[in-house]
Amino acid sequence: MQMNNKNIVLIGMPGSGKTTFSKKIQNHFLSKYEIKDTDVLIEEKENKTINEIFEEFGESYFRKLESELVESVSKENMKIISTGGGVILNPQNMKFLGNNGIIIFIDRPLHKIIEDFKGDNRPLVRNKIEKLETLYKERIELYKQYSDYIINNENTVEDFLLEIDKILKKENIEL
Repeated sequence: MQMNNKNIVLIGMPGSGKTTFSKKIQNHFLSKYEIKDTDVLIEEKENKTINEIFEEFGESYFRKLESELVESVSKENMKIISTGGGVILNPQNMKFLGNNGIIIFIDRPLHKIIEDFKGDNRPLVRNKIEKLETLYKERIELYKQYSDYIINNENTVEDFLLEIDKILKKENIEL
């Protein structure tokens, strides 16, 4: 049987667990897969934090950087791509990611995200629970629309990894 070398793409709200679970997936299953965290790569390229980019240049500039990076990284193989929460706002991003990737929506209940965000200062959130609720309402259907699989992040890490295991086997991705 031919093994698949597509990327594993994680999408979801800020605080859903994309960065954490990309590391868990790599450590548990796919040690030969390299993690590409789009927010981290943007920060490295710009030598600024995401907050600084938003404050100095605005969201549209950030989204342009994000789209350029997504186009580039999506052409690579055997990557675990942890995306920013707003990547789904641009259909072209999702087309690029879907062409060579299996898109997994990490669906974390809003109340759990809100609990974790108290005291966080990420762009577009900054302790504004109403804004987080608005983002969730605006984005939830897009996450579902663009995902190949949905994993609920309400349970244990072990439960999450069992779901990933099923997906990787179904997609013939070598473990």
